[in-house]
Amino acid sequence: MDPLLVKLNDLIGNNILLGVSEPDIVFLRDELSTINALLGKLEEDSDELDAQVKDWRNQVREIAYDIEDCLDDFMHYMGGTDAKAGLIHKFFHFVKTLRARLETAKQIKELKTRLQEINERHKRYKHNVSSSICSSVAIDPRICALYNQSANLVGIEGPREELVKLLTDMEQQLKILSIVGFGGLGKTTLAKEVYQVIGEQFSCKVFVSVSQRPDMTRLLDRIQSKLCIRGCSEELQDIIDNIRTYLKDRRYLIVVDDLWDASSWDIISSVFPENGKGSRVIVTTRVEHVASRTSCNNHLCIYRMRPLNSQDSMKLLSKRIFGSEDGCPPRYREVSAEILKKCGGLPLAIITISSLLANQPARLREDWESIRNSTGTQFGANQTLEGMRQILYLSFKNLPSHLRTCFLYLAIYPEDHVIARDDLIRQWIAEGFVSHSHGRDLEDVAKSNFNELINRSLIQPEKTELGEVFSCRVHDMMLDLILSRCADDNFIRVTYSPEEISRQHDHKVRRLSLDFRIGGAAAGTTSLIMDNSLSQVRSLALFARSVCMPASLLFSKYLRVLVFEFQNASSRGKIKVDLTPIGQLFQLRYLKVAGDATAIIELPTEIQGLQCLETLELHSIHIRSMPSDIVRLPCLKHLIVPWFTTLADGIGKMKSLRTLRSIDMSDTTNIKATRELTNLRSLRVYYLLVPADTAIDALIASLGELRDLRYFDVRGSMYNDEANRLGSLSRPPLRLERLKIGRWQLPRIPRWICSDLQNLRRLNLLVKETSTDEVSVLAELPSLIVLYLYVVDQPKDESAIIFGKGFQALEQLYFCCTRDTPSYMHFLPGVLPKLRHLEIYFDEWEWSGATPAGMEHLLSLQCIEAYMNFYCYGEGGHSPPYKRKTADSLAGCAFMNATQAHPSHPDFILHYIPLPEGSPPPFSIW
Repeated sequence: MDPLLVKLNDLIGNNILLGVSEPDIVFLRDELSTINALLGKLEEDSDELDAQVKDWRNQVREIAYDIEDCLDDFMHYMGGTDAKAGLIHKFFHFVKTLRARLETAKQIKELKTRLQEINERHKRYKHNVSSSICSSVAIDPRICALYNQSANLVGIEGPREELVKLLTDMEQQLKILSIVGFGGLGKTTLAKEVYQVIGEQFSCKVFVSVSQRPDMTRLLDRIQSKLCIRGCSEELQDIIDNIRTYLKDRRYLIVVDDLWDASSWDIISSVFPENGKGSRVIVTTRVEHVASRTSCNNHLCIYRMRPLNSQDSMKLLSKRIFGSEDGCPPRYREVSAEILKKCGGLPLAIITISSLLANQPARLREDWESIRNSTGTQFGANQTLEGMRQILYLSFKNLPSHLRTCFLYLAIYPEDHVIARDDLIRQWIAEGFVSHSHGRDLEDVAKSNFNELINRSLIQPEKTELGEVFSCRVHDMMLDLILSRCADDNFIRVTYSPEEISRQHDHKVRRLSLDFRIGGAAAGTTSLIMDNSLSQVRSLALFARSVCMPASLLFSKYLRVLVFEFQNASSRGKIKVDLTPIGQLFQLRYLKVAGDATAIIELPTEIQGLQCLETLELHSIHIRSMPSDIVRLPCLKHLIVPWFTTLADGIGKMKSLRTLRSIDMSDTTNIKATRELTNLRSLRVYYLLVPADTAIDALIASLGELRDLRYFDVRGSMYNDEANRLGSLSRPPLRLERLKIGRWQLPRIPRWICSDLQNLRRLNLLVKETSTDEVSVLAELPSLIVLYLYVVDQPKDESAIIFGKGFQALEQLYFCCTRDTPSYMHFLPGVLPKLRHLEIYFDEWEWSGATPAGMEHLLSLQCIEAYMNFYCYGEGGHSPPYKRKTADSLAGCAFMNATQAHPSHPDFILHYIPLPEGSPPPFSIW
């Protein structure tokens, strides 16, 4: 309700109110301000409200939506009146808008009367509501460690070793292992651990999640895709045949995660041939009879998950709150044990409630005792869904109101969806869920909200890099809680078919999520018709397989957020997305179409009416140009369009732009104009042909003016910048955090990449040659965490590149130097104190058999990955199998010996890259 109160306050005393009763506006502001404070208090005990209070709360929320819609209509009709306009202009504008003023005045009086009637039916309460200061929130590193590092998992060693032993016996028959247990016990985590440990023993492996409502065609097609099988059919039986044919002569490992019913298993299991190769399948499920069905031929292959014992439960809680397994102070042990007893050994419940405890600012014992008393009875042997919900709900209940709204909005995404952080925070802002706090930028506030949800373990980190979480998932049990709350509050309507919408007319739908990914449900979108319950939708998200997007979906003039994601489009026809009606959506702030690059997106010829649009993100190879008036969108902050898309001249007018991806290097006019985009934080440029010198010079000049730039990325085919134009940049953006020029070959490491770039955390760089001295300059970058360095030519003096100092923050190093990289790497004592991951690339034929010298000095090293290029030859373009095995064993033995001699015994993974003879090394990762 806060955005509405701001709008009401701004209207008071404004000349635009001519014809509208200012006292009515003042009444609405004051009344709603008091109600908003009361609603905040009610949220603290929302589970204990009686039906009458809940009804009053819901009615007040609905009228607040209606008031905001009324004001938005009014402001739109008024347009952008110029305060300096003359009397004649103002008079004609008043006459032109008189009807809208009178209609708005009438609506406001009606809304005032409605609000009075609602409150007269309910006794008014007065509460003092304290406000808290919002400060920047960073990711708690212990959270990412809990999810990302196997060393930080508690109580998993025994089960993991037991399953590894069971699956790595000498039996050559197909073995299917089912892991069964209650939600939140850690079945998926255990399966992932086993998958990582034994995966390298199999010639092909796949990890796939099923979910409660699986689309079997899409699921099996995902398996087919992960196995790199080229499929030319969308038919289920054809996909099954393709997978069986591919697997019949291979030793395979497949993990089927989160299986819910036996009928799905009957289809999935049909792709697993019994080939006598020692193949293995792992299934995780909550359902006992499903586990029995999967292992019906071998009942001994059912592993029943057990809760953590009291010791491991305490270790997990201590690690989350205090950072170490034995870090719990004595004064907390008794109350901690009582809290853990109520968690019943469920890891999800322990992580969730310990995150709640960790967020208690003073860590007073009294606060812990209060939480203990709020958790109800213990699980014990009766591990019911309701008991688990009670634990999860406690963390939800302790969220401040601004975080609750952000958290509930996650219901807009389907089960098991990977949710991008930037998408989510921009949608929150578009919906008005994020308020300015002490002059801080809205996106920074929204990012803090996201980090807070991560820290409280309400959402799980998915993709992490540079100490940040860039995407997340919602555990299905947490999503169940969210959906339940959304239904109670009429916050988001989630539906799986058009028929479900037509049956529900009890409330106006404010936010609508359409999950039409299963079967042919998507085709039914054309039957969606506008009715009163759908006329005031603010957020619309459509997730579908293939659909001809009907314009009738874009029915609500109050739409603020539009999300269309399409997956697995049918090969028999392309997706068509008709966006021509969006020009009428004057409140639209966020628009994204993604999921299938072949989609045909029809844009309106003019979009300058979208004066509120902040984010425009389109993914389609069929978009050749954007409407020419896009440069007249004053609020557009994020413009993300595919390669080949021509942008209109005048991009320098878009002063609000923060993200521009992508812009063609050949468009010299707009490349020059980017220097005027002083708010730009993220810039991606691309080139299809060799860039002209004038374009490179224009880019260099622009980079010198973009003082707030944080991300810069150049994409295209390999380009050799022999003249070192990009290397001559004299004024780099000093706030750069990520710099990716990994396919733009520079003669040497540029001098401007130096310690002046205090914030640089990731660097992708391709150079013709380098030296120890130049690498030492990179070592002085104080914040560098990830480095990709590709050196084309070997050092002229044949000496190794010595990593002898610096790199104090570096955690990941990806290095390639000629075709015999290991011979040109030398690490001295004390270097790279935080390096966890080392990745090197080399060529089988050029490799001398050496491993990098001095690896034993990398004291934090956890994993070494080697990518060995192999040039195919012989019949069919493939090398004889014996040659592969010989090369494999030589590299494997050399590096395994090095890892065994290393103090921390890091893991070693060898990747084999077959290339056509004469091909250069692959650059896909750069």
